[in-house]
Amino acid sequence: MRGRGVPPAFWAPLPHDPLLVVVDKLIVPAARVLAWFSPAGGGGPAVDRTRELVLVERRVVAADEDVVSFLFADPRGAALRPWRPGAHLDVVLPSGRMRQYSLCGDPDDALHYRIAVRRIVNGSGSVELHDELRPGDRVAIRGPRNAFPLVLTGREVTRSGSDVRAVRAGFARATPAPSDAPRRLHFVAGGIGITPVLGMMRAADRAGLDWTMVYTGRHRDALPFLDEIAGYGERVTIRTDDVDGLPTGADLVPLPDPGLAVYVCGPPALLEVVGARVARADGVELHQERFGPPPIRDGRPFTVQWGRGGRVLEVPADRSVLEVVAEADPAVPYSCRQGFCTTCKVRVLAGTVDHRDSVLNDAQRSQGDMLICVSRADRGERLVLDVESAAVRADSRRPQRARLARAIPKRIRAGGVRRLP
Repeated sequence: MRGRGVPPAFWAPLPHDPLLVVVDKLIVPAARVLAWFSPAGGGGPAVDRTRELVLVERRVVAADEDVVSFLFADPRGAALRPWRPGAHLDVVLPSGRMRQYSLCGDPDDALHYRIAVRRIVNGSGSVELHDELRPGDRVAIRGPRNAFPLVLTGREVTRSGSDVRAVRAGFARATPAPSDAPRRLHFVAGGIGITPVLGMMRAADRAGLDWTMVYTGRHRDALPFLDEIAGYGERVTIRTDDVDGLPTGADLVPLPDPGLAVYVCGPPALLEVVGARVARADGVELHQERFGPPPIRDGRPFTVQWGRGGRVLEVPADRSVLEVVAEADPAVPYSCRQGFCTTCKVRVLAGTVDHRDSVLNDAQRSQGDMLICVSRADRGERLVLDVESAAVRADSRRPQRARLARAIPKRIRAGGVRRLP
């Protein structure tokens, strides 16, 4: 703009103004804090919790070089939101897609978030991160959120490994809520499933609890973080398919005695084996996190219409609405495919929904919201889905905070206005 008819006085420093000092020092920071921590409640719009972080370290953590860890920090060195073992981040990729990755760093490190990603052939999210993200790049994230919390002695682990507080939310388990008596913990991790388990191991070890882990994969070169795990000695058993064969339930959970809490993360086959083993034991808790969509149980074929007067699609008994719709419309937004991130939420214009998600409340369901990654039509009838609501929702999930940060000055300074470069 300078030199294009703008008066020179426009660029001159502003006089010292006490009001600007107050705004800069008190009001602006307070507003940011309130916007960040205030929950989205009532019927109002959700708070945008997108935050832009900078990649400070990129490190290969598996011998086959297919797993890379990414260490993020605030660009200004500010403390990050605390998290608990089992939590994950929603990461907005350079393409605008959003994917979930478990936090695998130290919960006591207030300045960094760490995730690890295995490169998957034809996996758009992992390929983007591996090929495009380099130290110094900025990434928009949301969270942390926790759908896989670690529970110690009937209490939930907080940011400090030994600091606990009462459980306030439910969690997946096979038995009633645990008592405050010390329990034995057993972790099972399959390959990249080690990521949420790393923080759990640290917390259990710092709390002085009795714990063990079985770490399994196709071959040793494919297992990430072996250097970090080595420090736990005989508590950890490492077995690989090429040396030990496919693991059985007894290999993965040797002693399913009462009072045992089992935490497992890995591919669907691993979860099935562990689940079958635990189901035959009394008094054993099972907590699990899966990589992909859960298997469809008791599914019936039905049809969906993509908008009023739109294309009618057949949904088989063993496939989700999302799978079928994504084939017809690759632009449809989705992320977790497990019914908790709400990225694929669509408004239902007609038909009755068999809700199978774990996040929508009664009010949202009654107004017609549906997560098409897991929910289905009730009694096999037709569902008419609102195409426009899906498109609007996809647009609203773009990193708004990151765009605003680039469009306006970062802060008001007494004695002048900082101009954008």
